[in-house]
Amino acid sequence: MRKLLTILALAVLGASGSVFAQSSPAKAPPVALKGNDPVSYFTQGHPVKGASTINYDFDESRYLFSSPKNKETFASNPDRYTPQFGGLCATGLSMGMKAEADPRVFKIVDGKLYVFSSTQALQMVEKDPSLLKKARETWNHQK
Repeated sequence: MRKLLTILALAVLGASGSVFAQSSPAKAPPVALKGNDPVSYFTQGHPVKGASTINYDFDESRYLFSSPKNKETFASNPDRYTPQFGGLCATGLSMGMKAEADPRVFKIVDGKLYVFSSTQALQMVEKDPSLLKKARETWNHQK
């Protein structure tokens, strides 16, 4: 009898564990560009805050948009609008460092969005554009 009760208890615990696992919501991916609309960099020339209700998940990040139109534009070609290097500071990456970028400090080069940790980091790339090539080499090597 004791063995039967143990088996039943384990069965109930196992079943309830799976019920709890199924009912807990999936964790949302991290928000990219600190909530700025990636399309706005290209269409308005500066970042615009996105709305949490207008979002699109791509490449393990959640992107927010200021309008449904921008979301549709992004969804049709996400690679065109996502920041290079996963949103890390391009200058830092050129030096082998993974530094968080400030999405308000950016530059579009050859149709690609690059973000930087500071205006000084951006100025370094403006003085020496080869840093973007170095950042690309570091990024490709780390993959």
